[in-house]
Amino acid sequence: MTVIVRDVRPDDRRDAEGFARVRHLALPFMLHTPDSVAYDATHAHPDAHYRPLLAEQDGEAIGTANVGIVHDSPEADQGYLNVYVAPDSTRRGAGSLLVRAAEEHLTAMGATKLFAWVLDSPANRAFAEKHGYRASRSAHFLRLDLANGVLPPREALPPGVELRRASDYAADPRPLFDLDAETTADEPSDVDYEFTNYEAWLQETWNHPLFSAELTSVAVVDGRPAAFSAARTDGGTRYGTVMTGTARAHRGRGLAKLAKNDSLRRARAAGFTEAFTGNDSGNGPMIAINKWFGYEICATEVRYVRELG
Repeated sequence: MTVIVRDVRPDDRRDAEGFARVRHLALPFMLHTPDSVAYDATHAHPDAHYRPLLAEQDGEAIGTANVGIVHDSPEADQGYLNVYVAPDSTRRGAGSLLVRAAEEHLTAMGATKLFAWVLDSPANRAFAEKHGYRASRSAHFLRLDLANGVLPPREALPPGVELRRASDYAADPRPLFDLDAETTADEPSDVDYEFTNYEAWLQETWNHPLFSAELTSVAVVDGRPAAFSAARTDGGTRYGTVMTGTARAHRGRGLAKLAKNDSLRRARAAGFTEAFTGNDSGNGPMIAINKWFGYEICATEVRYVRELG
């Protein structure tokens, strides 16, 4: 009955399946598949020192952690560890073992400030505080019933605006990289991100097995991408919006709503029945947009921070 912690072996299908299964049980509002787990483990940027971990008991995966260095930030020495244990396997010591292994890895890589997302419950928050972490900002997970919900009607496109699919940029996705980099820089966060590495973005975003270029909608103004709603799918019936944003010069025109409405409608037409997204709790405008679409908050996470001496 001993619990052990070890590295995920990305070429072992059972490891990827176990990791994805635990994540689905602990975070049913996020998309994980065995293929995405294996891809993340093998295609992470070298500077991220990414290390996915499994906690096992009697050969069964009961806990997970994804651990790494925030390599795409102007501030150095920041690390992250996100630990999730299957709900029916808590209080067996898996969480503490995962935290210990993660922190040892991050300190060896020179990290002095650690970030962790923690599901907002008294037990989870007490666990984080027991390990020396302090609460910071929070974020919501939201769910939309695509099969039975009523989406807002399509609005007329403003003059000079057209809607395209990200797949239209397959030959040269760089304009979408530029747009993603600009909007991500303005997202509320404890960490400042700078997307400057186009090749890394291709690996981590564009070529990711969950990303759907066909369902990602782009609002184009005068021939240039001005807003977008980026989609991921699990290959089944679940669809997720991982980023919706507008270039600074075009904000306030409702372009993100146009793009997201287009993506949601095409996802429903393609047979997807559930839509998920996430919002920083301080991002009032985006929360209002998602409520307008019919999304409901289904869970909340709190960002916890630990600064090492």
